[in-house]
Amino acid sequence: MLVITRKKDESITIADNVEITVLDVSKDKVKIGINAPKEVKIYRSELKTLRQTNEQAAQSSEEAIKQLLNSHKQEEI
Repeated sequence: MLVITRKKDESITIADNVEITVLDVSKDKVKIGINAPKEVKIYRSELKTLRQTNEQAAQSSEEAIKQLLNSHKQEEI
């Protein structure tokens, strides 16, 4: 992990096409702006975790439905 110090209105550049600028600093929060091409996906880390949890739950539900359908078919035979 790279750790750097930036002041308000200072920025860093990543890979020549992503610029992160410090917009405001308050007591316990830092507001940043991210300028990147549309094809670069940017997620807040808590949303990425939530998305992974939802995908796992959906996959588990799909498997449970398949098992339920298979057991129901076997009961009909």
